[in-house]
Amino acid sequence: MIDRLSLENILFLDIETVPLFEHYSDMDEVQQQLWADKTKYLRKEEHSPEAFYERAGIWAEFGKIVCISVGYFTHLAGERQFRTTSFFGDEKKLLQEFKNLLEAHFNRNYHLLCAHNGKEFDFPYIARRMIIQGITLPSKLNLFGKKPWEIPHIDTLDLWKFGDYKHYTSLKLLTNVLGIPSPKDDIDGSQVSAVFYKAQDIDRIVTYCEKDTVAVAQILLRLKNERLLTDDEILSV
Repeated sequence: MIDRLSLENILFLDIETVPLFEHYSDMDEVQQQLWADKTKYLRKEEHSPEAFYERAGIWAEFGKIVCISVGYFTHLAGERQFRTTSFFGDEKKLLQEFKNLLEAHFNRNYHLLCAHNGKEFDFPYIARRMIIQGITLPSKLNLFGKKPWEIPHIDTLDLWKFGDYKHYTSLKLLTNVLGIPSPKDDIDGSQVSAVFYKAQDIDRIVTYCEKDTVAVAQILLRLKNERLLTDDEILSV
């Protein structure tokens, strides 16, 4: 089935998220209690709700998106290219821009979205934050009433599981075992919040996010047993 996938019909993506507030103390008392309730079964005894707050970006109710990077294949004059672009900054603005891209260029039934662990993280996170920001969901993220085979999402983690649903493989590990250049050569997900709030270096986050997007595309190429992208085939637009 994977052999039948047309690369030009797939939008590859990755998101970077941070806690909604820089500090736990920036939340009001109601939010602090809700955070404590949400995480009480996940925190170890030595972790207070405040100490655990650095992980708040994982949950759409307590985090926000600071970057969405996308990539897509083109073939111009017989030459393969993979083009990347990013939406970043104000969350509502970047979500609207991402929605505009979907509705203008990836709105056909045969168009698919692809991410690593996308079904558990990226796709629902984007949808939840759109709803919170008052943005109507685009059809590619509106799953209400859709049958499983109608959902236009590809998850490279799902593909790698081969039906073993208890198995989790990180993007970093999978690129390593498949011989793909690592996208984690600068920062990793645990450092994004500090880079955003303390260093205030959104460009560094965008670069990291785009590298992850390229890595997702490379994984799909390996699963299809096709040649990996070379540096001169990857363009940031």
